[in-house]
Amino acid sequence: MTSQPAAISRKEILRGVLAVAIIIVGITHFTHPDQYARIVPPQLPAPVALVYISGVFEILFGIGLTIPFLSVAAAWGLITLFIAVFPANINQAINSIPIDGIPHHPLLYWFRLPFQAVLIAWAWWYTRDPETQAGAAQVAAKLESEVNR
Repeated sequence: MTSQPAAISRKEILRGVLAVAIIIVGITHFTHPDQYARIVPPQLPAPVALVYISGVFEILFGIGLTIPFLSVAAAWGLITLFIAVFPANINQAINSIPIDGIPHHPLLYWFRLPFQAVLIAWAWWYTRDPETQAGAAQVAAKLESEVNR
């Protein structure tokens, strides 16, 4: 008799959704940097460079979120990134700055602001109980065997 693998939990499915979404958004920072540069607050220098930097970190943290050994650090990185880019979201709402591909409605920009808290909470979920995440036991066992050699 063979044992069946455990069902993938909703938390793990949502981890994949968040990771893929963040990676896609990160990629769009390279395909459409001018769109994101528009909403960078004017007080900050080199808006396009900041867009590229944030895109790199979005991609890295999205990938890291899927790797058990890195997922907690990646989740904290996402939290930091979500906080760091929040001034751009505020700037977009205050100045009603349109972005191609997103419906242009000033109320939409204001309603989007609280969603940043949802993203922060979503990432924070993956900082909790990392030992229970999929693959964590295997990574810990492999590290322990390597250390004990």
